Amino acid sequence: MAGGSAPGASLVDRTVQVLLAFGPDHRRLRLADLAQRCGLPAPTALRIVRRLVAAGFLERRDGGEYVVGRRVWDLGLLAPVQTDLRDVAAPFLQDLQAATRATVHLAERDGDRVLYLDRLAGVDAVPVVSRVGGRLPLHTTGVGKVLLAHAPAEVQQRVLAGLTRVTAYSITSPAVLARQLAQVRRDGFASTHGEMDLANASVAVPVRGADGQVVAALGLVVASLRRDRPRLVAALSVAAAGLSRELRG
Repeated sequence: MAGGSAPGASLVDRTVQVLLAFGPDHRRLRLADLAQRCGLPAPTALRIVRRLVAAGFLERRDGGEYVVGRRVWDLGLLAPVQTDLRDVAAPFLQDLQAATRATVHLAERDGDRVLYLDRLAGVDAVPVVSRVGGRLPLHTTGVGKVLLAHAPAEVQQRVLAGLTRVTAYSITSPAVLARQLAQVRRDGFASTHGEMDLANASVAVPVRGADGQVVAALGLVVASLRRDRPRLVAALSVAAAGLSRELRG
């Protein structure tokens, strides 16, 4: 249960409980599940859910399940860190997309997942599973590996202890991934080959903030890295260095 509603809790308290019932392991919830996780009577949960759906904070799918609505993401973008980062990064992403013609990603770590803050579609028809506001596993994406390599030790330990397989090429061995993360820190970039989608590859580099810590990652998704990896890493590194300078102000 996400947390029971205390006796005499206000409507605001109960509404917050409903929203907090959603999480990485509870992305879709039926009304009965929502009510149970919040400790609310079903009629009360239904009244709150209907208000949230009307306001765009929740969406009701055809199967009767509820999911977090786009309005939550829109509000999240107003947070100063994300707003400033996306605004500052925009020209660098545009230049990077023009230079490489690949799909460009700007991402940050959100707990044990990678959160995509922005994406510019590439010219070539390469399948891309990411979406702005979406979250994917850290260990199966280029930007995710960069962020995981520079994450606190407890985050790395937690992720390595629960590696999941998305494709046949996903890294599920903690020892192998740990070696890859060490290489990311040493080489300054991360890459994947069919680990999130069999039909693409990715490469990414870190973006550092004013204090020198990694605050985000810039990545590219392409069909293959066999021939162009040095060129793509160079383009990413130039863009990330420029963005890092802007963030340092």
